[in-house]
Amino acid sequence: MINRTLIIAEAGVNHNGDLDLAKRLIDAAAEAGADLVKFQTFSANRQVTKLAAKADYQLQATGNTESQQEMLRRLELSEAMHRELIEHCAIRHIGFFSTGFDIESVDLLVKLGQDHFKIPSGEITNLPYLRHIGRLGKTVILSSGMASLGEIEAAIEVLEQAGTPRPAITVLHCTTEYPTPMSEVNLRAMQSIQNAFKVAVGYSDHTQGIEVAIAAVAMGAAVIEKHFTLDRNLPGPDHQASLEPAELAAMVAAIRNIEIALGDGIKRLTPSEAKNKPVARKSIVASRAIKTGEVFSADNLTAKRPGTGLSPMYWDTISGKQARRDFAEDELIEL
Repeated sequence: MINRTLIIAEAGVNHNGDLDLAKRLIDAAAEAGADLVKFQTFSANRQVTKLAAKADYQLQATGNTESQQEMLRRLELSEAMHRELIEHCAIRHIGFFSTGFDIESVDLLVKLGQDHFKIPSGEITNLPYLRHIGRLGKTVILSSGMASLGEIEAAIEVLEQAGTPRPAITVLHCTTEYPTPMSEVNLRAMQSIQNAFKVAVGYSDHTQGIEVAIAAVAMGAAVIEKHFTLDRNLPGPDHQASLEPAELAAMVAAIRNIEIALGDGIKRLTPSEAKNKPVARKSIVASRAIKTGEVFSADNLTAKRPGTGLSPMYWDTISGKQARRDFAEDELIEL
């Protein structure tokens, strides 16, 4: 049975507050073959203070003419916009998903019928928020960017104590930098998380390109999350570190191929190999003409293709025995 990776196409705030652009992002995610398209649900006033500075990557992408709160206010999605996006996802046969960044936003998503919840890296130490999500008792995906193993453990324990069982929790390894340098990916940390807490794991990928996400699947990721945009040149904080539609489709296709290629782990002769086995393997043959009664030895035997005769693994068994008939050069040897 093939283990299917949950692929989340992270639209995030790459809609720039434009409902039509958001719908086009849904179209692109559906056409790429992603399982879910994910947005972000928040209120700028509840998310950041008026004096909160922008992150360096946000400054590089959007400049310093406005505060982080002002920037985020332009990227909010209203309840009505959420409903339209959910309806459009249904039309395009792709799952709608959104990260609620505060308790009120989580409650809005509950109201809208969302039954699985994403905890972003920045909220992994937000105790009231973690408890609120934990009390829902739903499937939880927990991003762990910037977190130590101790902080991940504490968050999992809060969720469990609030009512979410550990088997319902998937922890995503993540590096909170956009884009993430390859030297800081540390993909083996995903497996360390799995070993430490006995949870399903995945990878939230902020690197440029698609190879790290593909490698994560080969290493056991059950979930892959990746930002995407319609055009990296669009204005906004996250576009430059996102995939474009063709790249997203290539990533999805590669992951699906890796899922198939991983197989079940049992080493066996495959159906396609079976036809090549007699062609590629060798048999014991006469290296020169052999007369009846002559003793088989390295002087008159060799191993050559095809593999339709006696396997060379029987070399010691046949050596020293007498030929029961004449053999021509290159003829398959029989006992």
